[in-house]
Amino acid sequence: MKYKIVGGTVFLIQNDLFVPVETDLYVADGKIVKVGALPSDEGYEKVDAKGLFVIPGLINMHTHAYMSFMRGYADDRSFDDWLFRRVMPVEDKMTGEDAYWSTLFGCMEMISTGTTAFTDMHMFAGYVPRAVQDAGMRAYLGRGLVGTDITGDGASRLKEALAERDEYTSDRVKFLLAPHAIYTCSSKFLTQVAELAASLGVPKQIHLAESDFEHAECVKQHGVSPVEYLSSLGFLDDKTILAHCVKVSDKDINLLAESGAHVVTNPASNAKLGNGFAPVPKMLARGVNVCLGTDGAASNNTQNLFHEMTFFSLLQKAVTASPLTASAQEVLRMVTLAPARALGENVGRIEEGALADLTFLDKSALSLFPANDPVASLVYSANGSEVDSVMIGGEFVMRKKEFTKIDREKVLYEADRIAKKYL
Repeated sequence: MKYKIVGGTVFLIQNDLFVPVETDLYVADGKIVKVGALPSDEGYEKVDAKGLFVIPGLINMHTHAYMSFMRGYADDRSFDDWLFRRVMPVEDKMTGEDAYWSTLFGCMEMISTGTTAFTDMHMFAGYVPRAVQDAGMRAYLGRGLVGTDITGDGASRLKEALAERDEYTSDRVKFLLAPHAIYTCSSKFLTQVAELAASLGVPKQIHLAESDFEHAECVKQHGVSPVEYLSSLGFLDDKTILAHCVKVSDKDINLLAESGAHVVTNPASNAKLGNGFAPVPKMLARGVNVCLGTDGAASNNTQNLFHEMTFFSLLQKAVTASPLTASAQEVLRMVTLAPARALGENVGRIEEGALADLTFLDKSALSLFPANDPVASLVYSANGSEVDSVMIGGEFVMRKKEFTKIDREKVLYEADRIAKKYL
């Protein structure tokens, strides 16, 4: 489809800042082909965006969408109890088909709150990318890897990951290598994965420095912090995406900056599990590219980036005792421009040639009105309910709050069935 989007308040980048501008957009072949007027609009379907903000689609840089049905299942527990005695036992019993429906449910939640793309670590090769395709989302997926040797005990999961990549790679679905964590992967395994990722030219993602337990065990076993440990293995580079990085020192931050690795902070999940908060202002000051993620619904209870933006900004202002920390402009970058940089993808901005991933919000929603500062309104006022329509790759996947590719009632039925089955 070709669309002429008229009458909207469009968030453009000017002088490295998001600026709302009243202008038209033309979309064709999955991309933005013109900002402003075209000499001829023949063949373009008109989309009336009057009364709407048109912003770049939000990008959730770390989640586990297959866990969406676990919302509220393991609340108010220690991190070890949450992970090893609640979440993992359920994961071990899940079927691939159940993971498909739970992922589709997660996609539905993300789309409804303005997210157009996400980075995911999962356990169900084939089922998760199929759900992403059926939802019409953009995603960067990694089958979780564990083991001591990729030719030994880690071989089967790696085989699944590579087979999934070969079968499902498309313009919207791409893949990463995803070793789970330093406490589930050996030094040899992590080095092998880093070498394989480099040879394939794909990014890699891993959970890192999430808890006091992880940090203490790393120091005990290796004599260094988790960041130092990965650095010594040659794992850190500009194609590395690190989820969490809560327990990091100034030395660690310098290593991150020097390596070019990208950090994904997950403030609600980290706070809810009592793991603390990442020192993001220090990271940004050193030039580390920091993105925002929700983590899975089992630890966050929501995959809503508007909720995450608000919480992140207020948290950082509180812990630094400065209202100047984590400005609205800075936080909006963390769900748009920063992810685009980490993924090497032309998303996260509205400009000619960029992928047409767009989120439309109702300016008259009570939570946004009056939008005296539209950028601040998105970060401090919006809660996701204002999202009217969502376009991904030039295709409406939600229009006027109606999903175009997902059977909402069917997905809710299946999610409820799965929750009753396992929880």
